[in-house]
Amino acid sequence: MSEVWDAATYDEPRRRLVPCFDDFYGVVGELVVRSCPAAARVLDLGAGTGILSATIAERLPAARFHLFDGSESMLAQAQRRLAGREAHFTVALLTDPLPAGPFDAIVSSLAIHHLHDEEKRDLYERALERLAPGGLFLNADQIAAPTPELDALYRALHLDRARELGSDEAEVAAAVERMRVDRNALLPEQLEWLHSAGFQHVDCFWRWHGFAVFGGGKGR
Repeated sequence: MSEVWDAATYDEPRRRLVPCFDDFYGVVGELVVRSCPAAARVLDLGAGTGILSATIAERLPAARFHLFDGSESMLAQAQRRLAGREAHFTVALLTDPLPAGPFDAIVSSLAIHHLHDEEKRDLYERALERLAPGGLFLNADQIAAPTPELDALYRALHLDRARELGSDEAEVAAAVERMRVDRNALLPEQLEWLHSAGFQHVDCFWRWHGFAVFGGGKGR
């Protein structure tokens, strides 16, 4: 997504364009804290500028991170954000081989929805292979609405809330243009893909209209 986002300007509008920002990222952090050891090994897929990893690091200061993203400039921002933390950075696409691990948690935010459905399923299967026994996979992402009418409603609610939080019409228009490259998938289908891959305790842990946090664990 390096052609769509500018790493230098990515962070500033996040809280406007992701109106559920605190809960969206915070739920992931809370679940990792409750499920993983203090020195958890965390792989962040499509890590961008490191927002999600930093959210987890605030709650688990001893955690060790591996950030994986296709944009070198995004990861440069992430490296500055996580300065002083134990962290490794890999420039690679989500369709590329994943780091060997094993990891106590594999997380992702606003990245996997850019993949085709078959690529999503493949990534879920590969993520399970890289988890340690008892490990947790969490995807904080955009999801498709089950009907065109609901899709239009969720989008209108999203953009109206962004305006309330301070987005001007130029920022909203740019967001709508970026949405053209989204490949959102239905939540029930993705939960079934996780089940089929072999994940246990699969669920949607939080949702706000077209945003959701979902995932599952690896058996011990």
